[in-house]
Amino acid sequence: MIAHNVILDRDLRIKIKRKEILLGGNKNLKIYGKLGCKSGKRMKRKNRVFFSSEKEALQNNFRPCGHCMNKEYKKWKNEAV
Repeated sequence: MIAHNVILDRDLRIKIKRKEILLGGNKNLKIYGKLGCKSGKRMKRKNRVFFSSEKEALQNNFRPCGHCMNKEYKKWKNEAV
């Protein structure tokens, strides 16, 4: 997990281009989703974190976004019950 406020924008773009970063998340809400998600783009930089995989996000106790990862969210919700 990489916090947005500790990585340079240049380095972030490189990691995204190399597919080292695939998902973004909100550290306060503990939600992760796709980098292009409208909900994710609205969050404050200080709350944004990045993950290299869905497994990494889940290991950090984040849940899938209900907007951009609806299928994964429904699966997570059913397993949480």
